[in-house]
Amino acid sequence: MQAMPANGASNIDANISTDAFQLEGVGLVIGQQPILNGVSLGFAQGGVTGLVGHNGSGKSTLLRIMARQLAPTSGSVLYGGRHLSAYGERAFAREVAYLPQDVGAGAEMRVRELVACGRYPWHGPLGRFTDEDREKVEAAIAATHLERFAERIVGTLSGGERQRAWLAMLVAQDSKCLLLDEPTAALDIAHQIEVLSLIRTLSRDKGLGVVIVLHDINMAARFCDRIHALKAGEVVASGTPGDIVTPAMLKTIYGIDMGIVPVPGGSAALAYAC
Repeated sequence: MQAMPANGASNIDANISTDAFQLEGVGLVIGQQPILNGVSLGFAQGGVTGLVGHNGSGKSTLLRIMARQLAPTSGSVLYGGRHLSAYGERAFAREVAYLPQDVGAGAEMRVRELVACGRYPWHGPLGRFTDEDREKVEAAIAATHLERFAERIVGTLSGGERQRAWLAMLVAQDSKCLLLDEPTAALDIAHQIEVLSLIRTLSRDKGLGVVIVLHDINMAARFCDRIHALKAGEVVASGTPGDIVTPAMLKTIYGIDMGIVPVPGGSAALAYAC
């Protein structure tokens, strides 16, 4: 996914299609504590958009609102030009798939069984599992390179393999947009690259829009087409990786001095704390 320019960001690339999500003045207050304050962003279908910022900046909260897991206390959220409340549960799931930080289930299932859960929005709890459903499941397993793990119990897989299994379930769901909350948390750097490379490939090959929360600004710069940065519940920067990974912009986002090192052939520099 790509976003509309904000705070001086560059224009949306010409090859990105029409808007999917539109957020206007989105705010959230819990108790007396403001969590989000007037967030206005537009996302176009296609590409990978990263949400970055320090802990508590509102990244995961914003994603949960987009996934209909939380209702904002102000503002509006539209998908495909319709308010989220206009969608039924299964109809929305056919459009948007959400993977939270803590999935909390599925460890005792076989990989193929877990992936098959992604077909629920299409046949419902009492519907018959069709040949088309089976084809979608097998295609998702192949797309995520899990063929040799298909009969393994999910809980016996490595961290990177488990994340691929959950991504396969979302691929089988056949939605147009994926919302991913820190899918590389607790993974070593090799598995982070493996999972993020897969996400980028799925986006490109299947035309999926992806919004992904990431802590690592360098991973965001490497794998995202655009980046939105939040701080204290507000959008403070928005643009391409090259727009975001500058000393001045990183100081604005993280509040500390940071330097950058150019990466040969890369789309953005490598950031480091001074």
